[in-house]
Amino acid sequence: MAEPGQPAAVRRFAGRALRVARNLRLLAGVAARHAQDDPALLAVQVMRRLPGRARHPLSRCLQRLGGRGPSAARALGDFLADRPADARRALEALAATGSRATRLTTEVAVQLGLEAPAGAPPPVLARSRWNRGDLSGAIAALDAGARADRNQRDRLASLRTAMTVGYRVARPERAIAPKRATAPRPPAPRRPRASLRVLHLLTNSLPRTQSGYSLRSHAILRAQQASGLAVEAVTTLGYPVTVGLPLAREVDVVEGIRYRRLLPARLASTPTARLEQAVAALLRVVECFQPDVLHTTTHFPNALVTSAVAGETGLPWVYEVRGQLEKTWQASRPAAERQAAARSERFLLSRAKETEMALAADHVVVLSEALRADFEARGVPADHITVVPNAVDSALLRDVCPPAVARRDLALDPGGFWVGSVSSLVGYEGLDVLLDAVAVLRRRGLDVRCAIVGDGVARPELVRRADLLGLGGAAVLPGRVPRTEAPRWHRALDVFAVPRRDLEVCRTVTPLKPIEAMACGRPVVASDLPALAEIVAAPRSGLLFPPEDPVALADTVQLLLEDPALRDELGRGGVDFAATRTWDAMAARYRTIYDALTARR
Repeated sequence: MAEPGQPAAVRRFAGRALRVARNLRLLAGVAARHAQDDPALLAVQVMRRLPGRARHPLSRCLQRLGGRGPSAARALGDFLADRPADARRALEALAATGSRATRLTTEVAVQLGLEAPAGAPPPVLARSRWNRGDLSGAIAALDAGARADRNQRDRLASLRTAMTVGYRVARPERAIAPKRATAPRPPAPRRPRASLRVLHLLTNSLPRTQSGYSLRSHAILRAQQASGLAVEAVTTLGYPVTVGLPLAREVDVVEGIRYRRLLPARLASTPTARLEQAVAALLRVVECFQPDVLHTTTHFPNALVTSAVAGETGLPWVYEVRGQLEKTWQASRPAAERQAAARSERFLLSRAKETEMALAADHVVVLSEALRADFEARGVPADHITVVPNAVDSALLRDVCPPAVARRDLALDPGGFWVGSVSSLVGYEGLDVLLDAVAVLRRRGLDVRCAIVGDGVARPELVRRADLLGLGGAAVLPGRVPRTEAPRWHRALDVFAVPRRDLEVCRTVTPLKPIEAMACGRPVVASDLPALAEIVAAPRSGLLFPPEDPVALADTVQLLLEDPALRDELGRGGVDFAATRTWDAMAARYRTIYDALTARR
């Protein structure tokens, strides 16, 4: 350890060494717990999280090792290659041979959401039941197991407890101040309006995670700071070390925004204990930053932590509902199981808990009118809900560029008519429907091209589908691009597509990228779903088509191809609409909420 009299460089080196040692201890503890629960699961998860440049060669090696016939190696190789349909077929073919399920094939089956085979070990059976929504059945599967099984049982039981209506995080007496009085602390004196301070609790953030969630968070923080608010953000306990980044610092500063990390030497053993640990850590940040308002986002663990800190400090808190994870989980289930998933213990507990936390918050922020109606129907008062939709940087509105010029900048063919999307590549986005529609248009003799920008579990299947459709160079899938380059891809398109599937989660949650496309003057074609209709049909920024219908999508794109005047009209409508949805304008909505909450104090 460095002494005070040592050179600054030595002290910095010693500080970094201590930080890395702590983070490695934290990461090792997480890995040890997984290894104790189930070494096979840990091995599969490690392989699944390898970078693409390492995972893809491994998957190809396993596929070659498996040969043409059914084998466990081939199933694992397909799984690692993000080809779940192929992996399922490989498992079904292997089972048809009468081969006994191995530990590896059992694990792959569970990871694919399939039912665990008969005779599976208790941890695998428990995980299978939990993934399928049977929480009580999962816990029961571990009741009579070995010590490691009972430890896993305690963790699952603790998580179900946290999901249960009525549960609140216990006060962290010992972690903060052993002699703290039992009554909540009185609210601090209100600061002048110009120095209003807001502390955000986030699940993840830039620069460690690039996603729609982290980009929205960063845009909000920058706009709030520019409006005169003092803002900081804190990420959840253990992040980003727990996602495999042991070199993480206590603070990251991105474009002037401070992101604090809550990095203990180890995590508590159960979810409820970790929530108490998070409350204790967040209280220390509150003592340092002295905010006037706490602001957090879905889902319920963030709300539980923020609610507990608000109760301790007397601060008001805002709950921002950015999605409905129970519906996202339901959408991830096979189509034949989705109705059963909506009746499952997991779905019902999660939905009820989110409702409870929305009712407990001092104010609720939602992304769409459809989501507002959903929470009003659950009993949240209308005057406690504000819609703060996805928005854009106002600079996008000023940077006009014709599609052909943008395509040349990206080394794309400037000719043809380009339709596409910039998105996370997951199943419910329906981007396979877009590829099918492009194939329909090309069969009609139209020079329509497609660009699908982004990465995700659905990308390998999309690449394969484009090949099967014979699209060749007419379909471009460049993968993930830096966030600063995303607008260039918007400008390269003639039409932006949002072909989301008709699932509950897609009916209430609006994506961010269509608004960015509108700001670039590109008309949008989107599935006719409530959350999309309110940003497309109402402002006349694009056209709607029946969900999951590639011919209808093809007809809609062809209409825009053949009618430049309509295309220009919708593009102008999109620009006008996006001008009302800048992050600067959204910062004013947040300021109104915060002012009202602090005025009540």
